[in-house]
Formats: sequence, C-alpha cells, structure tokens
Amino acid sequence: MELTKTGLPDGVVTLALKGRLDAGTSAQAEAAIQDFLGAGGGKLILDLAGLDYISSAGLRVLLVANKAMRRKAGALALCGAQGNVREVLEVSGFTTLFLMADTPEQALAALRPA
Repeated sequence: MELTKTGLPDGVVTLALKGRLDAGTSAQAEAAIQDFLGAGGGKLILDLAGLDYISSAGLRVLLVANKAMRRKAGALALCGAQGNVREVLEVSGFTTLFLMADTPEQALAALRPA
C-alpha cells in the first residue's frame, strides 16, 4: 500500500491510500494516522480513491482513527471510496459513522467551520 500525505488550507491534512488496506498493511496506515495525531493534527481526510480493497483489519484502522480524532476534538472525513471499497463501507454501516464525500475538495468544504 502507498500513502501520500498532502497539507491543505486550514491545517487540514489529506492522507491518500492506494492499493490494499488489509492485515498486511493496516499497521502502516495506523502509524501514519498516529503520526498525524502526534503532531497535533486536528482535521484529517482519508482519500480512499486509490484503494482497491479493504478488509476487516482496514475497517478497524478507520474506527480507531475516528475514535482518536474524536478524543482530540478533531474531525475525520472519508472521500473517494468506490467499487468494492464503497460497498464494504456501506454494508458495514461505516457510511453512517463517518463524514463521507466524493472528492477531497468536498471533504475539505465539509470540515470547514460554518
């Protein structure tokens, strides 16, 4: 799995995931998210557009990230989920647990204060 970190306006960071988020790569994704939180990050967009597959281990990474962001009074949005990844998120109920957007730009707009 490849991870690409991009800084956006208002201190928001996008972490783009590419490939598979499964038992073999979940530790890498979790470490990247923990690094973001450790640096004091408050708003994170996980761009799933390049993700081909997500397993239960990957879903756990998303849940742990969401919980950690809430503890820090931060915000987390998922964007770009498509195909099988989108289906897994829908079937597992994650689309109701997370702020969902089609693009990073939509996610950024949703995370901005009103």
